[in-house]
Amino acid sequence: MPQRTAVAAIAAPLVVLFLSCVPVQSAERNVIFVITDDESPTLGCYGDPAAKTPAIDAIAKDGVVFDRAFATTASCSASRSVVMSGIHNHRNGQFGHQHHYHKFASFHDIVSLSLPRVMARAGYRTGHIGKYHVAPEAVYHFDTYLKGNGRNAVEMANKCEDFIKSNDRDRPFFLYFGTSDPHRGGGVDKTSESELKPNLFGNKPNRGSFPGVEETFFDPSEVTVPPFLPDTAETREELAQYYQSCSRVDAGVARLVEILREADLYEKTLIVFTSDHGMAFAGGKTTVYEGGLHVPMVVRDPYQERRGFHSQAMISHIDITPSLLDFAGGLDHQKNAPKNMLSAKKFWQERDEALQENRNGNHPFDQYHGRSWMPCLSDPDRPHHDAIMASHTFHEIQMYYPMRVVRDDKYKLIWNIAHPLPYPFASDLWAASSWQAQLAKGNDAPYGQMTVGRYVQRPEFELYDMATDPHESTNLADSPGHADVLEAYQAKLKQLQKKYQDPWIMKWDYE
Repeated sequence: MPQRTAVAAIAAPLVVLFLSCVPVQSAERNVIFVITDDESPTLGCYGDPAAKTPAIDAIAKDGVVFDRAFATTASCSASRSVVMSGIHNHRNGQFGHQHHYHKFASFHDIVSLSLPRVMARAGYRTGHIGKYHVAPEAVYHFDTYLKGNGRNAVEMANKCEDFIKSNDRDRPFFLYFGTSDPHRGGGVDKTSESELKPNLFGNKPNRGSFPGVEETFFDPSEVTVPPFLPDTAETREELAQYYQSCSRVDAGVARLVEILREADLYEKTLIVFTSDHGMAFAGGKTTVYEGGLHVPMVVRDPYQERRGFHSQAMISHIDITPSLLDFAGGLDHQKNAPKNMLSAKKFWQERDEALQENRNGNHPFDQYHGRSWMPCLSDPDRPHHDAIMASHTFHEIQMYYPMRVVRDDKYKLIWNIAHPLPYPFASDLWAASSWQAQLAKGNDAPYGQMTVGRYVQRPEFELYDMATDPHESTNLADSPGHADVLEAYQAKLKQLQKKYQDPWIMKWDYE
């Protein structure tokens, strides 16, 4: 007996030593979803020669670049509600901004389809850092809320390190990483010699740097001016600030990748990079022109054998939640809904909350508007949507200007429902030096593909030939030779409004 005890005493530390040498097994199929604030596809992987985005470009080189990815609305809260629900904002109830007096919120019963909720029910631990901007919190609830400076994506990544490397390796993680860059903010660049000073887009004044960030500075003469903006000194100065802010996001992505590699998780993690909508310039943000709706979408799925290509599949922000849930194994393809679907009625009853509220707009939320683009990640020739719909109603609460859009390979139709009204500006876009410089020149001053006056006062319908006129320069709605096209696309738009349960469909009948 004493001999056995001695042997056991020797064996015990050997067992501990052996176990300490066994690598900790991490969970498979993790997800990092990066969503920036007001960023167009101004990335090297999209062919922008001015951009300096090596980290995202490296992910793209080993993943998929969707060349035709679209937001459903170019407004922050409204767009994020679509990203996090798979339901158009005209239906989910988040018609405009969530913060301050704007106070828009999604219907409570979206909880059954909400991205963080369905990922949690699929077995994921869920974490959030950065911009949130949706409501109610109980609907879009994450297990863990992390704090970090939204203007410093490197700091944000460092704040996520413990969450990513958690000892809870039995469950995969889902991290929602929302930067505040490259949104406008931080005042103006007082060192500019221009009368109208450019916005700093969150950059430090006097070419300062955020902690841990090696800032990238841009020469205004070398930036890329998109077709929807006027090529002026004011525009170029603002774009130089915008590009710097975008590069800071890229530095944060680089740090995220570094953390994943340190934890041996890079080959076990889906990385998705996108933006809520296009850049914060008049003609981009808050519009339904290409400058507002066209967004970057870069996806690296380490479980795909075929990677490193561009896809021409037309995808929409309504597809994000079902796609991520599909990757997680939680999507019922036949129902296009979560397999383990939460009963909204039971959920609110158990919480004894919102029992007297209008929780669903008199129609159940039982399936997604979008559908998974996961099959596109293995096939560069696979199509997705034949057409996409966009619906904008509010940005700020003072900005009621409903627009509805149908776009396919051939044409794009915009219905400006409130067309007798002048187009309302977001406060930051109105103050932009790039806009004010042209406004001061009068209504006939050029602004991108149109004039200042044409930008402010819009017709009821805008019809563009996307095959020959991708920059939307010539409105064909009043062209006698396109009357049949206009009628056909009006019918298409009505069909999509009916399919996606748009309350504004009734405007066809009484206005």
